[in-house]
Amino acid sequence: MSARSMQAIEISQPGGPEVLRLTERPIPQRAAGEVLIRVQAAGVNRPDVLQRKGAYAPPAGASDLPGLEVSGSIESGNAGNSGFKIGDEVCALVAGGGYAEFCVAPVAQCLPKPHALSFAEAAGLPETYFTVWSNVFDRARLVPGESLLVQGGSSGIGVAAIQLAAALGSTVFATAGSDEKCQACVDLGAKRAINYRTEDFAEVIKVDTNSRGVDVILDMVAGDYLPREIASLADDGRLVFIALLGGSKATLDMSAVLRRRLTVTGSTLRPRSVAFKEAIAKRLREVVWPLIESGRVKPMLFRTFPLAQAADAHRLMESSQHVGKIVLTVGADGGT
Repeated sequence: MSARSMQAIEISQPGGPEVLRLTERPIPQRAAGEVLIRVQAAGVNRPDVLQRKGAYAPPAGASDLPGLEVSGSIESGNAGNSGFKIGDEVCALVAGGGYAEFCVAPVAQCLPKPHALSFAEAAGLPETYFTVWSNVFDRARLVPGESLLVQGGSSGIGVAAIQLAAALGSTVFATAGSDEKCQACVDLGAKRAINYRTEDFAEVIKVDTNSRGVDVILDMVAGDYLPREIASLADDGRLVFIALLGGSKATLDMSAVLRRRLTVTGSTLRPRSVAFKEAIAKRLREVVWPLIESGRVKPMLFRTFPLAQAADAHRLMESSQHVGKIVLTVGADGGT
């Protein structure tokens, strides 16, 4: 490998985990407003799996390599008025290219690596917390004193949403696929965790809220969950979709939406502008990073894999056996 090349994981063709292939690529060239990061660790996320399958193409101009979040140190670039400098340890949200030894990132989408966290722990923060903040607090407008139902509470997104909403003064409910995962959700701050394999979450929410319902639902499932989620919302409740694991088609009772003033919305983060993501980064640094630095909100790292074992990391992701984040370690210090 030359001084101008790097190791990376590419998607050789759409398919299963086996299509992820270790390759050599040129070190990416940064553009104006970007920094080059020497990657120590990279988070693994569901959108990476969808991209590998050919179902989630990168935005125009983004790297074809998978990977939406990284941690490492700034190797080069003009950090402008960001407060960062060459050598600073950061974590960053990127539109692609994270599964590599080097990655470019808009400096506006970089955040300081929390001092108490390893690179591996920090690599699992950006995609998760940008997504949770944008959807739960900006789009769904959750405020202290309100209640939140998190579908998939043991996922990376779920772990972050439970902890953050609880720390900011909301009552949190969560669903998960086993009693062990439910207990993990309670340990993270959920008032009640619902095993969706043995319980009907709509019935539990009805009983536990005295038929009032919850103010906000964060959903990654969609599909046939929609009617029960509508029934689980309080008047003026907000339902926000961030994934469609249960399918993109559903039947919506519009009369309930009208009568009870409900909001049904959703978003994807990856194609949004740098300016949009910069605004989220500022709020995370103001509100969330102090909670992480103090230990009130903690990343839950389930397992790490070396970069070359990205296929095994994807197999684990698709098995849904994990609680928290799966991370690839890239640099020699990736796990420290």
